[in-house]
Order: sequence, then C-alpha cells, then structure tokens
Amino acid sequence: MKIATTPMCQEILRLAGVHEYQIIRDNVYDEADLVVVLSETEIDEKLPIKFIKLKINTFPQIQRSIELISDIVGTDPLKRELNLELNKYKRNNVIKEKVKIKVYSNFLTEIAEDMGFQVTTEEEYDFLVYPDYLKDELKKEIDNAGKRAVELPSHGKAPINPIKRAQIRYHILENSISTMGFH
Repeated sequence: MKIATTPMCQEILRLAGVHEYQIIRDNVYDEADLVVVLSETEIDEKLPIKFIKLKINTFPQIQRSIELISDIVGTDPLKRELNLELNKYKRNNVIKEKVKIKVYSNFLTEIAEDMGFQVTTEEEYDFLVYPDYLKDELKKEIDNAGKRAVELPSHGKAPINPIKRAQIRYHILENSISTMGFH
C-alpha cells in the first residue's frame, strides 16, 4: 500500500508505526492508495484514493488518530513513547471546571474543553482565549480583557509536530491562567 501524508500529519504516521510514506507537496499524491490529511483539508471526492482526515488539536485526538492509522495500516504504534508524552498532560479538572473561558476558534475550544475549562459564549468570563490570526479583529475585546486575554499560536506559528504543538498550546493556556490565581 502506497501511503502519502501532509507534513502536519507525518508525526502521527511515525507514532502509528508506519515507516514508509511520501510527504505531499502541492497536493500531488503520486498514485497513493491512502492519503492522510488534517480534518479541515478539502479533498477531491472524485479521486480513486482513500483519504483519512485527522483531528490532532488535543492529546486525546492525537491518541485516537495514531490508533486509527495503526488499525487501518496494520502496524504497532510506538506506545511507550506516546504514553510518556500523553501522561504529562493529565489534568486536574476540579478547579478548572469553575473557570469560564470565552474562546474564539474551534481548535482552541477543543483544547480548552480537554483541559477541563468551562467554555462560554457569554460576555461574563474569566479569560478570553483567541488564536494569533484574530488579534487585529478582536483588538477591542482583547484590550478590554487585559491580562485575562490569552493568545495561542495557530498552525502557521506553532511547530509542525502535533505533540509539540499541543504541548505549547496547553502550556501557554495553563500558565496564563495559573499566573492569574487559578490553580
């Protein structure tokens, strides 16, 4: 089976135990039988290729994606390495359930919910969390939130490795909120 993947999904294949694959450049699949892409990637449904779309914003999503690829391809995932990474981010959600966070963007909502925070759309919130690409658009609300505004990097400004990207985002959110007196 000839497998192709985007650079952002490459680490998922590696952790799933897949050793041979091609990196997609400019949407060229070079006769791949299976193509692994991010969930938001638009694909041509007319192509005679099987596509697997992955969500890899949170640690549970990363875990499920690795297991999915491993099951489909028939490989053994690199469990020891994966479990060590994921266990670092077990969350104590008791206090966080009380923290109201207003979030702009679906991927940040998924992260905040995974960390145990209460996501709200109301105007009364403890923190405002937004992706870097909305900074100009949300300037007034960010200014009003002051130190309670937390900017997180989007795909373009974070590592390509999904685990490192998640680590950075979780770390920024955790540290920003804990420095404001929430532990």
